[in-house]
Amino acid sequence: MIRLETPRLVIRDYMPCDEEEYYQLKSDEGAMLRYQWDIMVHSREESDREFAGVLEDALKPDRKFYFFRVELKESGRQLGSVGYTVGERTPVGKLVHAGYFYFPEFWGQGYGTEAFGEVLRFAFEEDGVYRVTTGCLQENRGSERIMQKCGLIKEAEHVDWQWHQDRMKTRLEYRLLKQEYRQLKG
Repeated sequence: MIRLETPRLVIRDYMPCDEEEYYQLKSDEGAMLRYQWDIMVHSREESDREFAGVLEDALKPDRKFYFFRVELKESGRQLGSVGYTVGERTPVGKLVHAGYFYFPEFWGQGYGTEAFGEVLRFAFEEDGVYRVTTGCLQENRGSERIMQKCGLIKEAEHVDWQWHQDRMKTRLEYRLLKQEYRQLKG
């Protein structure tokens, strides 16, 4: 089981006892509907199936999903989820797509940056990741700011890329390579 810590947070693999809170997060309109509608769950049954898959994947030697529960160190209260999905394994390392989502009450307090920064450290220093990519809609300034604070580099701006809330919107793409991460930490 993976367990990471920062000064304020515990970032860990989900456990069977987290099933109810997983459902609460993944079905929460504030956390999911605005920008994560494509991975939002709409029923208890859908959440239970997804959660079972999360637990099963975490036990595999060729694990694909590294999305973790983020909780306050002091209270154990769940804030959200952060992590990455392995898209490809190459001779130089894993190529992954990262993401994060939090309950709105925790936005703007630095938790997202703290958690994502620790997951990047784990990915590059412990998990053999070579390239991290992620992105957001241009209007999602908070998400973009997390990427920037964690040292990711803007790679693309796709104008009118995605249909969202009744209109076309621009999507931003960011990346961080292992050698770029090392230079940041240098």
